[in-house]
Amino acid sequence: MTSTTTSQQELFRFLEDRFACAQACTECARACALRASLVDPDGTENQELVRRKGIMCAEVCDATCRVLSEQNQVDETAIRVQLEWCRQVCLESAHVFDAHPGAEESAEACRACARACGEFLATLC
Repeated sequence: MTSTTTSQQELFRFLEDRFACAQACTECARACALRASLVDPDGTENQELVRRKGIMCAEVCDATCRVLSEQNQVDETAIRVQLEWCRQVCLESAHVFDAHPGAEESAEACRACARACGEFLATLC
């Protein structure tokens, strides 16, 4: 009986972490897309970097959310690769946003997403 309860608890934690990660990815994608749209496309080189990072981060987070939503159709190795890619892109984007005034909210969304991806990765080990 204990092993069944433990298995159920592990499954619930797995699903909760998966959902939390997908939700963080969605929020990060939204924040990064907004940040990218606010930057002048003809701006400075730094502004162009912020715009490109925002677009890339939004796309990676959106793709990660889709992968996490596919239930069992994606194997664990593919999920791990996607989560690690998302985590890394989010950390890089947060670093770029840190140097751009007004992008603090986007940077924090990126960090939160990176944390959620890392936490979900830990449940897969």
